[in-house]
Amino acid sequence: MIRLTEIKLPLDHPEAALKSAILKKLDIGAADVVGFTVFRRGYDARKLSQILLIYTVDVDVQNEPAVLERLRDDRHVNITPDMSYKLVAAAPRDLKFRPVVIGTGPCGLFAGFILAEMGFCPIILERGKIVRERTKDTFALWRKRVLNPESNVQFGEGGAGTFSDGKLHSQIKDPAYRGRKVLTEFVKAGAPDEILYVSKPHIGTFRLVSMVENMRATMVERGAEFRFESRVEDIEVDVGENGERHVRGVVLANGERIETDHVVLAIGHSARDTFQMLYDRGVYVEAKPFSIGVRIEHPQAMIDKARFGKYAGHPILGAADYKLVHHCANGRAVYSFCMCPGGQVVAAASEPGRVVTNGMSQYSRAERNANSGLVVGITPEVDYPGHPLAGIDFQRRWESAAFAAGGGTYEAPGQRVGDFLAGRPSTDFGDVLPSYKPGVHLTDLSSCLPDYAIAAIREALPAFARQIKGYAMDDAIITGVETRTSAPIRIKRGDDLQSVNTRGLYPAGEGAGYAGGILSAAVDGIRVAEALALDIVPGSAPMIQDPDENPAPEGW
Repeated sequence: MIRLTEIKLPLDHPEAALKSAILKKLDIGAADVVGFTVFRRGYDARKLSQILLIYTVDVDVQNEPAVLERLRDDRHVNITPDMSYKLVAAAPRDLKFRPVVIGTGPCGLFAGFILAEMGFCPIILERGKIVRERTKDTFALWRKRVLNPESNVQFGEGGAGTFSDGKLHSQIKDPAYRGRKVLTEFVKAGAPDEILYVSKPHIGTFRLVSMVENMRATMVERGAEFRFESRVEDIEVDVGENGERHVRGVVLANGERIETDHVVLAIGHSARDTFQMLYDRGVYVEAKPFSIGVRIEHPQAMIDKARFGKYAGHPILGAADYKLVHHCANGRAVYSFCMCPGGQVVAAASEPGRVVTNGMSQYSRAERNANSGLVVGITPEVDYPGHPLAGIDFQRRWESAAFAAGGGTYEAPGQRVGDFLAGRPSTDFGDVLPSYKPGVHLTDLSSCLPDYAIAAIREALPAFARQIKGYAMDDAIITGVETRTSAPIRIKRGDDLQSVNTRGLYPAGEGAGYAGGILSAAVDGIRVAEALALDIVPGSAPMIQDPDENPAPEGW
């Protein structure tokens, strides 16, 4: 197969135009093409007078060597790479202890998935509930203002990404094609085929729910064991005569002990009690930067018009997104975060008496408003110095302030942008009505964030309006607070992906400070599963293998 890149065609090109462009690029006749498939389709909207589609295609041609030789100097013509994922090991029959995976977000799910494919029959622990029950508990907060601290947007099967836009693009480099493995397994689990080729794939919340269930079923068939409502209370660590520390087991909140010497720690960015436990057990933890801010909502039609001009509403383009950044005079950077086209702002608290916002979209992205985090970067050296866990206290302070400013009922404090820029409280809504449930209490958001963050966002809004017309419109709504952009700590690991001071412990994903978003977290889970397998079966080589050839040992 030959891979062609950078084939550019008008947005509304006829179906036959793509094949014609392939024939022209390769300088061959139609009879020489056996077939072709679209590997990637993106768009270039920099010129609103004519938006272009950009294709990468894989073409099967007659006499491929001759065609490649003739076009060998064209950097847009290459052999299609082998992108199949290859397992790195097979579990030994005499495996003494089953590996344990803590957490069922994208990272834990794929760590467990790959371990199950290799025959390691992992035990997968989740403090929250199965995804259907978790959804009911999440809706109880949104509709009835009842928070379950163990089952909410942050905790439960599927992780925080279940209640998001389901974005599946990332900035990570992946020469091992782990990202392709993630997308392929998602399609097998029920995601639309288009996520394999569109440039900015997304799934949406409702589809993610059924996909997570389907993946769980596949993993169980391959020997994985799931235990829900099983919060890890402690991790047992042995210290040898030479001072080397090694994991020996985990203890659950119900007192049960699971003996193991390999633990994947995929706990997500909000497991604050687990962060504290790890620190108390001597696992090396350090503070890391993150960001805080608000959610901002605009009419989606306005964003579509600003981004796509006359092509706004085109079915191929869908609801428009954006990515913005502004460097402020006070030294802070303000940027858009987790932008959700045609979605809603959701209550994402995991602790009583605190308000946290996040964004979510369904696959259709058909809601009236666009929303995005508008956040300010902060650092431990300047903003929360003195202790590795100080960022948690920092988050809690502003989440509690938002709870109070919202009236103490899990309503979120909100303000119209015009009032925010003028420094006055809001008293009524304009044309943009907030989507946050259980509701928005209009107030002055200046009490909900540090002064430097308020000043930075006030400076950034007019700057963003120069890029997206109407961005600083008076009636746009901002809602506080967004504090869970990423974990405030990093559980540092070495080149072998184990904790730098505790062997057998594999910190992974967003909660460990090594990912940001569904795809990068899932890829990190795969990397950690590979490292764990190679620690048990050193010297293994990548292999192509039917995962059903690795049945669970008797009694497991």
